[in-house]
Amino acid sequence: EVQLVESGGGLVQPGGSLRLSCAASGFTFSAYVMSWVRQAPGKSLEWVSSVNRGGTIKYYADSVKGRFTISRDNAKNTVYLQMNSLKSEDTALYYCATGDGLGTDRGQGTQVTVSS
Repeated sequence: EVQLVESGGGLVQPGGSLRLSCAASGFTFSAYVMSWVRQAPGKSLEWVSSVNRGGTIKYYADSVKGRFTISRDNAKNTVYLQMNSLKSEDTALYYCATGDGLGTDRGQGTQVTVSS
């Protein structure tokens, strides 16, 4: 059974940083592209970033390019999202997902709130 457990969310002021983690189990982590997606209140799911199986190719939505960095540690079955220069519009529930785009399996999410 695929399990994805996100952590690291919280309340942060505009301009601040957070690092999200997603611990994966129940599947061969290194064989999957991994992604982060988010859902803001009242809005649909939005793709944020994806990383290839080896961690060498990364893709970002235009809205986060230059501010967010995705990475993975296949030895630890974990994918990360470093978020810098956070803006109020980054407020959302963040999910990690297997596969690209909006993914196939997603975790329960971790809330990120950017507010002064």
